[in-house]
Amino acid sequence: MSSATVPDKRTAKDFASDQEIRWCPGCGDYAILKAVQRTLADLGVPKEKTVFVSGIGCSSRFPYYMSTYGFHTIHGRAPAIGTGVKVANPDLDIWIVTGDGDGLSIGGNHTIHALRRNIDLQILLFNNEIYGLTKGQYSPTSRAGTVSPSTPHGSFETPMSPGALALGAGARFVARSVDTMQKHLVETLTRAHGHRGTSFVEIFQNCLVFNDGVFSDFTEKSVASDNQIHLEHGRPLMFGTLASMLVGLCPPAFPQALGVIYCNPGPTYEENVREQITAAKTVQPAGDLNTLIRAGKTWEVKG
Repeated sequence: MSSATVPDKRTAKDFASDQEIRWCPGCGDYAILKAVQRTLADLGVPKEKTVFVSGIGCSSRFPYYMSTYGFHTIHGRAPAIGTGVKVANPDLDIWIVTGDGDGLSIGGNHTIHALRRNIDLQILLFNNEIYGLTKGQYSPTSRAGTVSPSTPHGSFETPMSPGALALGAGARFVARSVDTMQKHLVETLTRAHGHRGTSFVEIFQNCLVFNDGVFSDFTEKSVASDNQIHLEHGRPLMFGTLASMLVGLCPPAFPQALGVIYCNPGPTYEENVREQITAAKTVQPAGDLNTLIRAGKTWEVKG
């Protein structure tokens, strides 16, 4: 291959838009944005075939800051819209960006069905265990006892586990990482991108305004070595190997499992849709739309 045909090596800056980033100073979203841009640069993906789809929330500003295609959609519906984009154009690389409120509360239904259908896209769920955009109410992942404007005496609800939900919905790739663990996060995102089918990545993201330090029980350097398990394919684990057990582990009783928890590739939804359309056309070639509309029972309304 001549030097003239070798594509230019991309950098993270190539994937950064010209928009002013409007997150609170010190927000964990900055670190996640940096990791995603670095991942795409390392992978050398074509920007014109990359699409970021988000719902509503702090994390959902993400598409504005990416120099790719993107949709800032409606609350909780990013997986549904991402599904439509992927089925309409399977060549596109779809990234869903959502949060624990957007993706697990109003959008929980859409998240579940995207996972069970196994569409070839990546779902990045930023989990800060709080509603940050609407000023700190408790979310589906907030821990029992969380004091917030909507739970002034402390939440008494059992928090939802995004990993357990994903496995229960039939997800074939489930992973976890932390906003500040750049090397680990890039490696995890790279693995997710390489998986054919829906990849679900829960990213522990610190909200320093409304829920600062909520993950310090396993992210602080002084306790990280005791309270984290780093998962590597083919390497033994001290706390077992079952994905369902790993997603149930949480400090302080157990270490927090970080890495690819479950990976079992299978047929993807958009592939099945295309195959079904092709088979149907073989049996019955494309006809005339006007004839189809007027087929069967029709009525003529006369004035």
